[in-house]
Amino acid sequence: MIRTPHILSFAARACLALFFLLTPPAGNALHAQGAKKATSAPDKGSALNKYIQGITASGPMRSALLGVMAKTESGKTLVNYNGERKLTPASNTKLLSTGLALNELGADYTFKTRLGYSGAVEDGTLFGDLYIIGGADPTLFSDDSIAIPQNVVLSRWLQDIRKAGINQIYGRIIGDGRFFEGAEDNPEWTYEDLGTYYGTGGNGLSFYRNVLDIQVAPGEHVGDSVKCEVTHPIVPWMRYDFNCKTGKEGTGDELYLYNTPLAPVAQMRGTFAIDRRPKKEECANEFGALTCAHYLREYLEENGITVSGIADTDLDGRIRLDPATWESAGMAEDINDLKIISTISSPSLFRICRITNYRSDNFYAEYLLRILSKEMTGSALYDSCTVARNKALRNIGIDPDYYRVRIHDGSGLARSNAISPEFFCDYLRAMKKTKVFPSFIGTMGQPGRQKYTSRLSKEPQELKDRIHMKSGSMGGVLCFSGYVDPSTPDGEMTMFSVMTNAYVGPGTLQSTVVEEIIALIAEMN
Repeated sequence: MIRTPHILSFAARACLALFFLLTPPAGNALHAQGAKKATSAPDKGSALNKYIQGITASGPMRSALLGVMAKTESGKTLVNYNGERKLTPASNTKLLSTGLALNELGADYTFKTRLGYSGAVEDGTLFGDLYIIGGADPTLFSDDSIAIPQNVVLSRWLQDIRKAGINQIYGRIIGDGRFFEGAEDNPEWTYEDLGTYYGTGGNGLSFYRNVLDIQVAPGEHVGDSVKCEVTHPIVPWMRYDFNCKTGKEGTGDELYLYNTPLAPVAQMRGTFAIDRRPKKEECANEFGALTCAHYLREYLEENGITVSGIADTDLDGRIRLDPATWESAGMAEDINDLKIISTISSPSLFRICRITNYRSDNFYAEYLLRILSKEMTGSALYDSCTVARNKALRNIGIDPDYYRVRIHDGSGLARSNAISPEFFCDYLRAMKKTKVFPSFIGTMGQPGRQKYTSRLSKEPQELKDRIHMKSGSMGGVLCFSGYVDPSTPDGEMTMFSVMTNAYVGPGTLQSTVVEEIIALIAEMN
């Protein structure tokens, strides 16, 4: 059945009505703009071709960048409009991190966090240091439903410490994040993003997804200081400078936390509008490993085990003692020389990948890319991540040199990423052939459900149930890539990618256009 495209909102309907009134005759509109003409399967693609011609003829979509491609499972191209154009993919990048990790490591792969100690235990006293040895579990101490609750982890560690005969620690608890070497923050991310919950980095040992919760509220008058209170986690070594002011009505939330792992200092800058309600501002905690050590020490001392101090490790494997000065206490012990007394496993890789794509979690996605690299190359450095990702792509039959894509991270936060709809379609086709495909498609969302409850809201449920997709968005960018199940038992699955960049206009219109294209692709199946 060939559908007549419909519009999802009054504002969008009005805009698109104007588009079609101003659209040049079919066949000339696209060439008049110098754009690439949409091509598709005969008959079934005519409605989609006409729709693309209409929305790119005038209005906000005329000056935006649009790329659309859809292919069948057997490789037949159903539609191609600028499909080879390299565009910013935003969080569509997570499809690579999750899919390749699942294929290379397996859906049942888990991350290990261990406790080990140096020195010796004599008469119940450990004369040495207790190490929390990170294994890159991104869920450790998080509040996710899949994660082991914080009190359970701490209780388990307490039991294992006592089983090892330790009742007092005459030494330090060291948060050891050496499993991931190199800088914790991605060098391609903007400075403004680094202080946010969606721009958190990390080494091999994290705490609460390395997020810092700060409760904020406007002052009594415009220009007053914003009321700020750190609520979780409590990190007593930090010095906070809340240099932020109450803004005028209607100016929104423009608060940003600026900090660095090089010093225990953070400054909140910006404004918070006087008409805004109090809220929890989620920022970046640059000291995940040290926070782990702090919370374990607090828990042990509450339960009668005294500890001399806490520390973490730096990029060179040295023990950093005092967060105020980062005085070094020499090199950390070789992990192979430690006496291991406890091991805790993370949830399965599949469950982590599902959260990653459902919530579009940047932190989890970066850890997935870096653990993929660690397992494939022995290094979690971002240069090594590129090597690992390219090797993993070749393992499923995708030659990255042919597509000449540019990918700098695992989450899509880097605006310098450049990927084409063609690449996404071919990658999704390749993933369809892997043994982990049932797990991979299970990590994607569906319109009308969970995160995508409002997506394609006017479409029939039968059509929405056949679509599996991942979104990607940032300023001016909205992308969706995924699969469409066949409408008949003998039909083929469709792979699609719809990408818009450099859009300046009403966000509702951009969403309407992208969703209408997806619906038209689904009806071609």
